[in-house]
Amino acid sequence: MPLKSNLFRSDTRLNACLVSDPSHVKQGAHGDFVAKIQVALIDLDGARIAEGEIKTQTYGPTTAAAVLAYKRKRKIINKAYQTAPDDIVGKMTIAALDEEMFQKQEPPRPPSGLRCYRKAHTRSSPAPKADAALAAQLANGRPFRLV
Repeated sequence: MPLKSNLFRSDTRLNACLVSDPSHVKQGAHGDFVAKIQVALIDLDGARIAEGEIKTQTYGPTTAAAVLAYKRKRKIINKAYQTAPDDIVGKMTIAALDEEMFQKQEPPRPPSGLRCYRKAHTRSSPAPKADAALAAQLANGRPFRLV
């Protein structure tokens, strides 16, 4: 199954990483695919990656440290041959990054059949501005997030 997040899905190199061991991403790699990994690590964990690595899209020591921290936090270990996480983005790591980025981009949806009811206004004043904004979004067919 290919990557599905907006960040990763169109990246050929990262889709290869999902299925091919030689395509794992390690220190020394550079390119747009590394920048996407860096973006995900910063977005998901607030990783601190050296400005030089970000500018050159290089998988350097601080990117490797961020990957290792990400994997430790989530206990991403291939138990077939590992006893501790490493700093390589392989199949399990790219799948986890992709899933988390995908979950962040999709607003939660209520289960089918669930209806949301709203208490009627008891004041004679007009509806609050938030209600007007929501109505405008619905009228324009734009997605909205229930809070």
